Amino acid sequence: MSITIEKDGIRIERTNDLDRWNDLVERSPQGSVFHRLESLEVQAEHTGSEFHPLMGYKGQEPVGLFPVFTISKGGMTTVFSPPPGIWLPSLGPALLNMGKLKRRKAERRHRRFIDGCLKWLDHEFAPKYVHVRTGAGYTDVRPFEWNEFEIQPRHTYEVDLTPGEDDVLASFSGDARSNTRTDENRYEIDVRGPEAIRRIIGQVKARHDEQDEPYSLSPEFVVDLHRRLPEGAVRPYVCDVDGEFAGGMIALADDERVYRWQGGAKHNHDVPINDLVDWAIMRDAMDEGIERYDLVGANERRLCGYKAKFNPELVRYHSMERGTRMMNLLSDVYKRFR
Repeated sequence: MSITIEKDGIRIERTNDLDRWNDLVERSPQGSVFHRLESLEVQAEHTGSEFHPLMGYKGQEPVGLFPVFTISKGGMTTVFSPPPGIWLPSLGPALLNMGKLKRRKAERRHRRFIDGCLKWLDHEFAPKYVHVRTGAGYTDVRPFEWNEFEIQPRHTYEVDLTPGEDDVLASFSGDARSNTRTDENRYEIDVRGPEAIRRIIGQVKARHDEQDEPYSLSPEFVVDLHRRLPEGAVRPYVCDVDGEFAGGMIALADDERVYRWQGGAKHNHDVPINDLVDWAIMRDAMDEGIERYDLVGANERRLCGYKAKFNPELVRYHSMERGTRMMNLLSDVYKRFR
């Protein structure tokens, strides 16, 4: 079903043109590996949610994509983008064909697109709670603020990879540079498959258990992403030390960024596994022309010291929510599984 907003000239619908979806994701400045149709379908399957691919049009021209997920329990519907429990860093709207417009017209079209999507959701589901977490590329969150969302600024680190290998390495802290020069005869790093995903997730889960912290990510969710997304989108980097598995990192990649997603558990080896894996990910990205390495989060004080030694830029993104008083009190349930 679609809703036509006569006065605004923007049409919002739950699109059936899914063959076109990924092409539009690639055209959007906010489009990411998380927005790809294959990823969205896996997200829905592993969270018990219903996926709604909302698309906005001005005439026949697409103006934005907004993938949202509904979860209905006890007669109440909640809306998420991304859905809870799968530890994805961001999702939210992806805008289209705005760069050619002057600011006044672009802002008006953006506002009407978001207004229309929220009206579609209200018309179809009357949700009691809505939570949206955007990526760093979505900088203007005022349309959500004007729709009575509470906006919380959040932060991540990004390493600019465009200067090239020598200059990027020279910008690191002294210990990080030294660690990358570890004797290569001691370790081996390569990208592997589903079994590596399970081992890395298992190592992270064990570390969280040691710290008595929740960790709900299913390795089968990540395996399904690996199977369904294009080759190279999900990259399970494994570091073997003296011929045995020591640690690793599951990175996610698109044409613009590679994301340091899951892994990097603390270890007791004398080989600096995490530094070496991070550097391997960055070197591969530079070889492919990917310009940014997103370290996925700069909000936990205890983790910032490690990430900051790669001389990253501090980048802001936003977490946004709207709901009834009761649902806002219950929203901590979602936040525990972000």
